[in-house]
Amino acid sequence: MMNKRAQRVRNKLKKFTSRNRLSVFRSNNHIYAQIIDDSKGETIASASTIEKEIIQSKATKKELAELVGKRIAERGIIKGVKEVAFDKGKYKYHGLIKILADSARTQGLNF
Repeated sequence: MMNKRAQRVRNKLKKFTSRNRLSVFRSNNHIYAQIIDDSKGETIASASTIEKEIIQSKATKKELAELVGKRIAERGIIKGVKEVAFDKGKYKYHGLIKILADSARTQGLNF
């Protein structure tokens, strides 16, 4: 069951934009990002801290969030997605979520 903040964020995104959605999920140990095409219901690109190269980097959580942001932006641009709607889900735009979003923006994603 989705909590109230996550529902509110998702409904606003779907109401005001037809862009693909950059969805972020954060657990205690890892951070995941996906670019999702809601009209087709499929994932276009994804990146997370459980990937082999990222796990081996032995970086801090902030550095890992930055790496995931860069990776998702690169993979999205390769697939032809330059504009997305940022779905922060149930999380505040703060800390690791903000770092991920900022690094994706610097790599060329627009949101």
